Amino acid sequence: MVDGLVERFQDSARRSGSDQVSSARIARAVAYFAGPLADGATVFDPACGIGVLLMVVGDGGGGVVVRGQEIDPAAARFAGLRAELSGRADAVIQAGDSLRADAWPSLRAELVVCEPPAAGPDWGRGELLLDARWELGTPSKAEGELAWLQHCYAHTAPGGRTVIATPASVAYRKAGRRIRAELVRRGILAQVIALPGGVASSHSVPVLLWILRRPRPDDAAPSHVRLVDLTGNEPDGPLEPTDDQVADVPLIDLLDDTVDLTPGQYIHRSTRDFRAEYRSLREEIEQQVHALGALLPALRERTGEGSPDTATVSLAELFRAGLVDTDAGAPRSRSPQLDTDYLRGFLQSASNLRRSTSSSGTHRVDARAARIPQMAVADQRRYGAAFRSLQEFEERVTSLAELGKRAAALAREGLTNGALVPPADDSGE
Repeated sequence: MVDGLVERFQDSARRSGSDQVSSARIARAVAYFAGPLADGATVFDPACGIGVLLMVVGDGGGGVVVRGQEIDPAAARFAGLRAELSGRADAVIQAGDSLRADAWPSLRAELVVCEPPAAGPDWGRGELLLDARWELGTPSKAEGELAWLQHCYAHTAPGGRTVIATPASVAYRKAGRRIRAELVRRGILAQVIALPGGVASSHSVPVLLWILRRPRPDDAAPSHVRLVDLTGNEPDGPLEPTDDQVADVPLIDLLDDTVDLTPGQYIHRSTRDFRAEYRSLREEIEQQVHALGALLPALRERTGEGSPDTATVSLAELFRAGLVDTDAGAPRSRSPQLDTDYLRGFLQSASNLRRSTSSSGTHRVDARAARIPQMAVADQRRYGAAFRSLQEFEERVTSLAELGKRAAALAREGLTNGALVPPADDSGE
């Protein structure tokens, strides 16, 4: 009966594209590459939805300790009831936002699994800039997946593993290359597996599984990362890779300017499915373009209200008053009466940029010259929200430009090597 209810919920979620349910295909792949769990091991999912991954990876081990967190209280209750009815009475699922309000700060698990929710424009970076979980680097606003990856790794016990599913673009986006480099350099990244298109519930974009390991103090440093490309397989096809789908790549070969960890880049060209890869890139571009419209703020013309810069205060005065300090070189509010995004947004005004440029044209921050309009805090927050959306819009545009270059390069390579041909009609197929 429980399985029937779960199946109906999963079918409904597949149609709606819900983030609360990992597809059966992703669950199958996570369970396969996670491998068996020892008796008494702890498995943790910080974005567990209704508990799909927790149930499948803990299914074979006796006495496995199950822990989870889910932002949607109803889904968290569903996961807890499901665990209890499945004979896991000791499973504990907490409700709450894992990134902003970690319910398990001291938990260290032998296995952490996760399919994070789709990266939105605000995963909490502004509130979490100095969080200790970002030991590999603070993710940008456009790299929410790398925030989840580091959150999972922070909960991994020495000798334990993390298996996390992400979109394929996380392996090559420019904004994430420093964090990817640290994953490789520190010997944390064990494998990257490119799954076939169609394994996710709500889209056909290929999914990557990242397998991380937290080294013990006496572990030998690894010499390579295993990259596996299953994109040429059917979604329900075999998960055991063949020899020509695997490459053990030396760490030094991955640490170039781009730190592109896409498995297909290192697997023999004959196994590369150009058509599937190109179609997935087109779909991802369409999704990114759709997301852009929601990020660009709907601004209106000013009608009769006072100018925003009628009365101003200098940045130097704010520093002297102790209302502002710096974070990674950028000013940050220390007062509830001053909004950080509002502050940073007006520092980018044309007049302040002119003040911050020397006569030789060299850009420099001049705290004595930059001036900020004085507004009520409620108005500051309105402006701050608009500036924040613009910043996120610009970051997404940059990411989209990189994605476009990748799609164009792939199309050009496929057209010239014979793997792709122009359509015979207007279908685009």
